[in-house]
Amino acid sequence: MQRENQTILVEFFLKGLSGYPRLELLFFVLILIMYVVILLGNGTLILISVLDSQLHTPMYFFLGNLSILDICYTTTSIPSTLVSFLSERKTISFTGCAVQMFLGLAMGTTECVLLGMMAFDRYVAICNPLRYSVIMSKDSYVSMAAGSWIIGVVNSAVQTVFVVQLPFCRNNVINHFSCEILAVMKLACADISGNEFIMLVATTLFILTPLLLIIMSYTLIVVSILKIRSSEGRSKVFSTCSAHLTVVIIFYGTILFMYMKPKSKETLNSDDMDATDKLISMFYGVVTPMMNPVIYSLRNKDVKEAVKHLLRSKVFNM
Repeated sequence: MQRENQTILVEFFLKGLSGYPRLELLFFVLILIMYVVILLGNGTLILISVLDSQLHTPMYFFLGNLSILDICYTTTSIPSTLVSFLSERKTISFTGCAVQMFLGLAMGTTECVLLGMMAFDRYVAICNPLRYSVIMSKDSYVSMAAGSWIIGVVNSAVQTVFVVQLPFCRNNVINHFSCEILAVMKLACADISGNEFIMLVATTLFILTPLLLIIMSYTLIVVSILKIRSSEGRSKVFSTCSAHLTVVIIFYGTILFMYMKPKSKETLNSDDMDATDKLISMFYGVVTPMMNPVIYSLRNKDVKEAVKHLLRSKVFNM
């Protein structure tokens, strides 16, 4: 019986919003607009961080990497999601699903670690400004960024390999917009406690540890800011890290709720909770990357000036 119930899956069916054609059309338009904003906003940040010599600093180097991550992360899932909204065939090959899982998890993990590195950069800049150029030398911040990418790739490779080796039953319906790793694991007809343990360890190391670094960094930053006597001075210092802090709150607030909330067998099988998970995942996967360049542009004078300079130079060249 066990052999009869198991089969070699060659493709998955992405349920998404199947059965709601009007809602699919609405989400197609919304997500398409958001994706264009993501490409334009993050692409602009990458461009100015490369072209403007005044932005050749550790903070903007990290910001450029964050923008690359956001573009890569959304590109792994949004185009296929948009196609599925307009197509009656909402399937993805087993290999394509594995690639999507790997890239999505790699980008997400890298972003977690990178946000921790950015918090450390802000801590050194505010609490130890005299040694900033020594501690955050070019070799240091390039190594920190490279280490973030390596951690993301290794973590994703390990988790993806363990998932694709699971035996899958005849049920190939993924109740999600894309091949999200938890949604795929639910389809396995085997004990996934080992995969859950690996995910727990990875979550602790690569999500909670950077979060702890962020909390420690900003605790020390707040203590340092409170020592400044003038309110103008406190406001000026805090403005240098307010954009990063806003991004961290949005990013971690969403990802922690999505992955760390307790899940019983009842909630795992609940359609309402699945719908909630999908909406949260969409917020994390689309809205957050779209908001990052907006937040950094609105709260950062250097970015505003660099964008204005870029636009003026293009106008004059025309």
